[in-house]
Amino acid sequence: MQIILRQGIENLGKPGDVVSVRAGYARNYLLPRGLAYEATPGNLKRIAQERTRLEAAENERREAAQGIATQLEQVSLTFSARVGEEGKLFGSVTVADIQHQLETQGFKIERRQIDLHEPIKALGVYKVPVRLHADVKPEIRVWVIKQ
Repeated sequence: MQIILRQGIENLGKPGDVVSVRAGYARNYLLPRGLAYEATPGNLKRIAQERTRLEAAENERREAAQGIATQLEQVSLTFSARVGEEGKLFGSVTVADIQHQLETQGFKIERRQIDLHEPIKALGVYKVPVRLHADVKPEIRVWVIKQ
């Protein structure tokens, strides 16, 4: 099914793109939530008018994300944890822990924006990427030290 995206959707496209998706995905998710239009001639004209407004809004969001990214790159989080033999932690440092410490420092970052594939289970310094925008992915430093 051909649709026109109204908002940027990760792994699918940017606003105004005409993409082909499965009919169920479009009918049950994208269209009811207002994330896309069906690709009809009338909607193609409407999206052409909306495109300039969407591009301006997208540039504004990118600039805001760049501002936050410069601040986030300066952030260094320290976690002290109990350590067993061979430097392995009792427990782990998770996305929720990182998000909580960022929140205490004044950053409103959602857990799904923190790109930590698996919890940290050993001592060391880690670079954790944060997805603020599709084009803006700063890395924060996470220190895990012995308690």
